[in-house]
Amino acid sequence: MTALNSGTPDYHQAVQHVARHLLGHPGPIVVLAHENPDGDALGSVLGLSRALRALGKTVITPMDVPRYLTFLLRPGEISDRLQEWPADAMLAVLDVDNNDFPRVAGGDVSTFQGPVVNVDHHGTNTRQATAGVVDPTKPAATMMIADVVDALDVPWTEDIATPLMLGMMTDTGNFTFDSVTPDAFMTAAKLRGHGARLGWLMDNLRQHPHAYYLLLREVLGTLEFLHGGQVVLARVDENMLERADATWEDVESYISILRSAEGSRLAVMVKDYGDRVKFSLRSRGGVSAQNIAVALGGGGHVPAAGATVTEPYAVARSLLDQAIAHELERAAITVPA
Repeated sequence: MTALNSGTPDYHQAVQHVARHLLGHPGPIVVLAHENPDGDALGSVLGLSRALRALGKTVITPMDVPRYLTFLLRPGEISDRLQEWPADAMLAVLDVDNNDFPRVAGGDVSTFQGPVVNVDHHGTNTRQATAGVVDPTKPAATMMIADVVDALDVPWTEDIATPLMLGMMTDTGNFTFDSVTPDAFMTAAKLRGHGARLGWLMDNLRQHPHAYYLLLREVLGTLEFLHGGQVVLARVDENMLERADATWEDVESYISILRSAEGSRLAVMVKDYGDRVKFSLRSRGGVSAQNIAVALGGGGHVPAAGATVTEPYAVARSLLDQAIAHELERAAITVPA
């Protein structure tokens, strides 16, 4: 497999190839996404699995859905992590490289021996599925799933279109990021025409529990402005969660708040688990969050990436600082006097 631009015949051929494999598989299809799923991961899984079920396919969707996205679920359509693979199963791995075993949630992909289809928009994807399409120019994986749904020739419904719109909204910052392309608006218009509940999605995404705000107060107390204010960083740990009676899910959207700091080129949200540290990165202005994440053993997109370092915070922070310094040097970013 190779990276395929959405405007080329190869892209459409790859989409058709994925659809043929899904349609032709007689056994169950297990639909997976990455760990700690965001709106794009959940939207991709729900959009494709609902389309496949409408075609009479047996579909299994193991996923641990964060509380703030559970409003989208129908009863019984998500299951727990699989301890063993069903007989004669096919995997459909969405919004993540199927060969990035630790990041694929829902089951131990390293033990799977059957066919795999992969639909992803991460440039770091190694492109080794049975059938797949990888297009880093797509700002959201759900855009690609919309093309697959078209290729499946399944009748569009509001229930299919709405989760796909969710993925587009969350991965484009509600269509405000530079990654948004003209065809992103065209796909959004198509989904809206098929009944995607845009206002309902926005209203639900904007609601937060009280603990969210209590934890935010704690997190803002850790705020650091580095490299002349061009890097903004904040940290959260278990003690802070306990004081606010919050969960790790409440942290997910804080990175967007940090990214809004005036003059910042890089925002870093640090989740300190004690024995390991997860960095969520957002960048702009010539700085690549992806480069920093890859240096730390992670991956993602140029403007949005992440990495987990299995070290205590002091060690992980030193590695992060080195990676940031190297990236700022590469981007020829000078620190204001």
